[in-house]
Amino acid sequence: MSEYKSDLLRLLDERGYVHQMTDAQGLDALAARQIMPGYIGFDATAPSLHVGSLVQIMMLRRLQQTGHKPIVVMGGGTTKVGDPSGKDESRKMLTSQDIDDNIASIRTVFERLLTFGDGPTDAIMVNNDEWLSTLGYIELLRDVGPHFTINRMLTFDSVKLRLDREQPLTFLEFNYMILQAYDFLELARRYDCRLQMGGSDQWGNIVNGLELSRRMEGRELFGFTTPLLTTADGAKMGKTAAGAVWLNEDQLPAYDFWQYWRNADDRDVGRFLRLFTDLPLDEIARLEGLEGAEINSAKIVLANEVTRLVRGEEAAKSAEATAAQTFVGGGAGEDLPRLSLEEGMTIASALNALGFVASNGEAKRKVAEGAVRLDGEPVSDAAALVTRGKISLGKKKHAIIE
Repeated sequence: MSEYKSDLLRLLDERGYVHQMTDAQGLDALAARQIMPGYIGFDATAPSLHVGSLVQIMMLRRLQQTGHKPIVVMGGGTTKVGDPSGKDESRKMLTSQDIDDNIASIRTVFERLLTFGDGPTDAIMVNNDEWLSTLGYIELLRDVGPHFTINRMLTFDSVKLRLDREQPLTFLEFNYMILQAYDFLELARRYDCRLQMGGSDQWGNIVNGLELSRRMEGRELFGFTTPLLTTADGAKMGKTAAGAVWLNEDQLPAYDFWQYWRNADDRDVGRFLRLFTDLPLDEIARLEGLEGAEINSAKIVLANEVTRLVRGEEAAKSAEATAAQTFVGGGAGEDLPRLSLEEGMTIASALNALGFVASNGEAKRKVAEGAVRLDGEPVSDAAALVTRGKISLGKKKHAIIE
């Protein structure tokens, strides 16, 4: 067990969030001594974040649970530039209105997981456009530019990846790391923010901000990253064959969100319970110790707990009830995905339209394997027309055609 003195680092360590820290001893001492504001930045490129961002949101929750102050930084300014980290190509440009709308939509999820307000440990949400859009370009170049060398900027993975693949990296995106570093400095000035957290791919950006603040103002700041989260089969968190697992209800129905967790790999259950729920560690140890078919009850607990946190109590209950009706009672639960047709559609096209398969070829293979059912009866012809009924692919994917 860890030797950390602060509740914060003890909790983060016990629950599996620790990957790298810039100065573990210094950070631990500070967190044990005083209320410490810490931040994570989120881009506003879509109306919702997806499950890949949930570990970061949970880290802000852990910060608040241990008596510190979470700062959610929405990248209204940096979204205009685009973070090249992990991206093979430039993102499309969004208007200021698009970005503002996205931020308003994203905020709803944070409000479920954090307590916002004016108190010393209450969370705040700020938009880096506040300070980035008012910067004079020449002044920024003179003040901040000398602290960045091109040689070092070219060594960052986000830059190297593009150059190695001979993908264009625009000068606009090349500036992203300077602006993110400046964010840390500005948050330290405005809110005495001492900690920046992020995923392991953000390590370089975090260290940049730390060094900039030290060089320009002699501030002592800290950086913390979580491990790169992949599922047991090596897939990136939050991505499925059907697309991203969005946190907002408007982008993904509660039932589909619940199902994502219910379908977790057996090997991931314990880790996910530690990272994404508030269940006590001894209860998690009991659940992850279940074997054989019993592990399914642990997955239902996981799905319920995460859905409750992110979507609310009603969404979790409703999704679980729908699953019970669908799997046990063979019924058609209310929350199942629905496909409304004006006229008949082939089985293959319906499976495609629902996102159950990636192509008509895959649909034909699944039918040939006997994996597709309509109202409980096996389907033998992928070209057969369907107008209504409950369509199922395997045991886990179901939808209503009407």
